[in-house]
Amino acid sequence: MSTVLIVPGLHGSGPAHWQTWLEGQVPDCVRVEQSDWSTPQIARWAGAVRQQLDRAKGHVWIVAHSFGCLAAAHAAWDYRDRIAGAMFVAPADPEKFEVTNIIPTEHLGFPSVVVSSTNDPWVRLMRAAWLADCWGSHFINIGAAGHINTDAGFGPWPEGLLIFERLRRAQDDLPLGQFGGGGGERRRGTGKAGSGSSSGRRDALARRMQAFRAGLDDDYRIAV
Repeated sequence: MSTVLIVPGLHGSGPAHWQTWLEGQVPDCVRVEQSDWSTPQIARWAGAVRQQLDRAKGHVWIVAHSFGCLAAAHAAWDYRDRIAGAMFVAPADPEKFEVTNIIPTEHLGFPSVVVSSTNDPWVRLMRAAWLADCWGSHFINIGAAGHINTDAGFGPWPEGLLIFERLRRAQDDLPLGQFGGGGGERRRGTGKAGSGSSSGRRDALARRMQAFRAGLDDDYRIAV
């Protein structure tokens, strides 16, 4: 049993948005709703994500867009044992919202992918690549695709569904949650592992992402 959390960005994702389309393609989706879609306040937005993480059944997959990526990454830090993986699409630049010192800038502790474009008005490509590097995410540049939203022509998005499905399939024969030596956690802001962590956890994460990369089509190889 697992849950797929859909985390929209600023102003939400309307009926023509690819996230709404994805909800119809993937079972067990739950959309994170915000009390105010027009005010990107990181603590409140991350709190809404945490509420759904608390309610979710089984392991959780995250599909986030724009500012929702920042809120999801911020919230997910405390739920690493429950998150099976995340797909961050067109993450907004933290500097634009003055949250660079708030969101995690370390490996998130679960497999993830950052999908970005060369002409996104909300984040430069190299900045998106920096986020991917910080979070330990595989980075995918899909070319000139704007903010990868409805305005850029992204309603039904089979390629995005393919990326997500490949990420999920890469986990099939690998353990979820705590693995590789007990309950140690990385201490936020230190870059150091907790006393109970081990190389087994890092190795398992590396195997997950290697399996994911091996499954990608050539069109989605890393490009900056």
